Amino acid sequence: MKRNVILGMLASTAIFMSCSHDKVTASYQVIPLPQEITAKDGNGAFALTDRTVIIYPSGNEALKSNAELLAGYISQLTGHKLKVTDTPSDENAIVLLDNLDASSPEAYTLDVTPTLITINGTTAAGNFYGIQTLRKSIPEKGDHDVEFPAVNISDSPRFAYRGAMLDVSRHFFPVDSVKKFIDMLALHNINRFHWHLSEDQGWRIEIKSRPRLAEIASKRKGTCVGHDFSTSDSIPYGGFYTQDEAREIVKYASDRHITVIPEIDMPGHMVAALSAYPELGCTGGPYEVWQRWGVSEDLLCAGNDKAYEFIDDVLSEIVDIFPSEYIHVGGDECPKVRWENCPKCQAKIRELRLKDDAKGSAEQKLQSYFMHHASDFLTSRGRKMIGWDETLEGGLAPGAIVMSWRGEEGAKEAARQGHDAIMTPTGYMYFDYYQTLDREGEPDAIGGYVPVEKVYSFNPTPDDMTDEEKKHILGVQANLWTEYIPEYSQVEYMELPRMAALAEVQWTDPSKKDYKNFTHRVPQLAEHYKANGYRYATHIFNVNGILTPNPETGTIDAVFSTVDDAPVYYTLDGSEPNVSSTLYEKPVQLTQSGTIKAVAIRKGGASKIFADSVTFNKATGRAITMSQEPHSRYRAEGATTLVNGKYGTTAFTAGGWLGFNGSDLDAVVDLGSQVDVKNVAVRTLVDHPNWILDAESIEVGVSEDGKKYTTVASEKYSPDPQNTPSEIRIHNFDFSPVKVRYVKIVAKSVKQMPSWEGRARIGDPAFMFVDEIIVD
Repeated sequence: MKRNVILGMLASTAIFMSCSHDKVTASYQVIPLPQEITAKDGNGAFALTDRTVIIYPSGNEALKSNAELLAGYISQLTGHKLKVTDTPSDENAIVLLDNLDASSPEAYTLDVTPTLITINGTTAAGNFYGIQTLRKSIPEKGDHDVEFPAVNISDSPRFAYRGAMLDVSRHFFPVDSVKKFIDMLALHNINRFHWHLSEDQGWRIEIKSRPRLAEIASKRKGTCVGHDFSTSDSIPYGGFYTQDEAREIVKYASDRHITVIPEIDMPGHMVAALSAYPELGCTGGPYEVWQRWGVSEDLLCAGNDKAYEFIDDVLSEIVDIFPSEYIHVGGDECPKVRWENCPKCQAKIRELRLKDDAKGSAEQKLQSYFMHHASDFLTSRGRKMIGWDETLEGGLAPGAIVMSWRGEEGAKEAARQGHDAIMTPTGYMYFDYYQTLDREGEPDAIGGYVPVEKVYSFNPTPDDMTDEEKKHILGVQANLWTEYIPEYSQVEYMELPRMAALAEVQWTDPSKKDYKNFTHRVPQLAEHYKANGYRYATHIFNVNGILTPNPETGTIDAVFSTVDDAPVYYTLDGSEPNVSSTLYEKPVQLTQSGTIKAVAIRKGGASKIFADSVTFNKATGRAITMSQEPHSRYRAEGATTLVNGKYGTTAFTAGGWLGFNGSDLDAVVDLGSQVDVKNVAVRTLVDHPNWILDAESIEVGVSEDGKKYTTVASEKYSPDPQNTPSEIRIHNFDFSPVKVRYVKIVAKSVKQMPSWEGRARIGDPAFMFVDEIIVD
C-alpha cells in the first residue's frame, strides 16, 4: 500500500512539474520572412509540451534525419526531449511529410491546428525549411512550453542558389568550426557552402597524388602583422583537411540540405602550390608559401604541359570528394607579367595563334584557354565550372557559370551571353568589410563598409536587365575572406546579423521586403544567436544617424532613428548625451562646424553613442549639379556628397566618396547668392592597389549667372610612380577675390591605367575619387 501511495505521489509530482512550465507564444515573423502567412483566427493554438511527439513516414530516412534535427532544436530551445517515431498519431504531434505538389523543390507548407503541426515539403529539403521556420518562431530559449497559434504558411525561396563563402586558406579553421559555420547557414535557409581551399598563403585539402601539397604547401613560416605586408610574426602557421575530414563535412552539410562547393583557385593564387611543385611556375622558383596578403605575380605556367596535368590530378580527386554539380576554379586576380616574359607561355600563345585585340590581350586569351581546359575536364566528369568574373576576359568556356564580385557588370555580361551567373558584388556581399563607420573597438578588417542595411538593399536582378537575362541569375552569395580573421568567433561576428539580411535577399519575394519591418524581426533571431552561443554584432541596435545637405536652407539636417523607435537624446556641444539631453523629435538643422552626438535609451540601458562631425564652408549644404555620373558602385549620396561637410577616409567603399571611371567630375555649386570667393579646394584619394589614381588635371571656374564662366585657376598633374603610398590629397587653389554665385570644378580622370598595373585590361580607365569641394 505504501508503495502505491509513493508511486501516486511521484506521478502527481511529474504532472505538476509538466504543467508548471512557463508558456511562451510563437511568432511566425521570422527571418527570412515566409511568402504567405495566413492566421486561422479563433482556431486556438497547438501546445508543445514534453509529451509532444515528432512523426516521420516509415522508411523515409531523409525525413527521419530531419525529425532528429528538429528534436535537437526543440530540446535546445525548450528543454523538452521529444520522442521521434514513425508511428502515426492524430494529436499532440508534429508530422513531417515530403509529398507537397509544388514547382519549387524547396517549397513547404506549415499547417498548425490545436491538435497537430504538419510540415509538408516538396522534398526533404523543403520540409527542412519548414522546420527552420517552426524553430525560429520560438521566441527565446528557456525551460518552457510553447503555444503555436493556428496558422497556414505557404513558402518557397526566390532563388535556388543561396550561398555563403568561407575562406580557410588565409586562416585555417578546424572541422568543428566548419560544422558550426554550416549550422549557421542552415539557420538562415542557405543551401550552398562555397569552401575556398587554396591560396598563396596555404593549401588546405589533401590531394593524394600530390602529397607535397599537404606536406609543404599547407604551412607558412609566419604571417604579416596587421596591414603591414613587409612584416612577419615568424610564428609557423598551417593546417589542412584530410579527404576523410572533407567527406565528413560534406555529409554533415548534406544532412542539413546544404551542398559544399569547393574552390581550387587557378591559375593565379598558386604560390603555396608552387612552393611544393616549383617546376610548374614560369621561373622555376624557388617559391615560398606567402606570409603576406595581396596578389602575387607568380602563377601556374600556362605554357607548361605539366601544369595542366597538375590541374587534372587535383580536380580528379576534388570531384571524387565533393559530389556538387558545381566546382569553383577561381580565375581571379591573375597578373600576366610572368606570362609576358615566359618563353613557354609565349610559345603557347603562338601555337594557339592568340592576338591582342579589343576583346583582350593575348595573355588574357591564354588564361581563357587555361580555364577552358579546366572546364572541359569538369564537363567530362559531369560537373560544371564556376569562375570569378575575370573568366569573362578572353571568352567564357561553354556552360561556365560566372560569379560576379567586381560589381554587377560581370553577371550582366554573362547573362547577355546566355551564361548563368551568381551575384556576389563587393559593395553589398563582402562580409570581411567593416559593418560600421565607427571603427573604435571593432576587430581589424580589410577595409570598406557594408552595413546590414546595405546588404538588405541589394537587388540581384537589376532593372536594366531584360526578363530573359534575369532568368540567368541563379542566386546570391556573400563572401568572407579571412586575411584579418584569425579566430572563428570573429567569423561569426563578421557574418551576423548581416547573414540575416542576406537570407531575406536570397529567399523573400522583393514585394514583401521592408527594411524597417526586417529590423523589428531581428531581435527574435538574435535570441537564436544567443541560444547557439554565436558572437554577433549589435550595431543595428544603435542610433542610425543620417546627415543630409538641405539646399533650401543651406543647412546640414541630422535625422535619427532606431530599429524599435526607442527615444533618442542628442547634444551639439560635444558632451555625452543622456536622458537629460535634448529629446530628438524632428530633424536637427546644423548651421556651423561641430559635432553632434546621440544615444538611444532603452529599458535595458543606453546604446552606443552616435557621433558625427560637420565642417562648414561656403559650399556646404548648397545646391550642386553634375554633368557626368560617377561609377555605379561609388555614387555615395550623389552630387550632395561633395557639399555635405563630411570628409571621407581611406576606406573608399565606405560611402563617403564619388568614384569616376572613364568619366570626369564636372560639377557646379550654387552658393545661393553672390559672395566673395578667393579659395577653392578639392579632396581626392590615391590608392594604387585599387586602381585609384589622382586627377590628371583640375580647373576652377566662377560665374555670376551660371552661364558664362571665367577660369580662375587650373593645374595639370604628373603621373604618380607605381609605389606611391595610399593617401588623401587636398588640391588647393588660391586666386584674387571675386564676387560670384556659381563655382564650377572640372577634374579630369586618367583614362588609361599605367603599364605597371598588370591586372588592368588594355585601355582600362583608372578610378578617380572625390569627396568634398571646399569654397572660401
